[in-house]
Amino acid sequence: MAKTHVKQGDEVVILSGKEKGKRGKILELRTTKNRAVVEGLMMIKRHLKKSEENPDGQIAEREGSIHISNLMLASKFDERQAKKD
Repeated sequence: MAKTHVKQGDEVVILSGKEKGKRGKILELRTTKNRAVVEGLMMIKRHLKKSEENPDGQIAEREGSIHISNLMLASKFDERQAKKD
């Protein structure tokens, strides 16, 4: 298990990519791939087969993963912004 600068439950800010500048809480860390799942960000669509639960099939949305190098703790980000101003 690799050491990371963020942990599950931390509030983070996205530093780059299509979700740049948005905030969210870390739901899950995938340390083997250096990625994190952030609540409500990087939403992907997942097509589900027909089943007893979904007789017509379904398109479900869920969070995708983000590389941890693109994340910064919200507290550190706010400090950095305060110094800038």
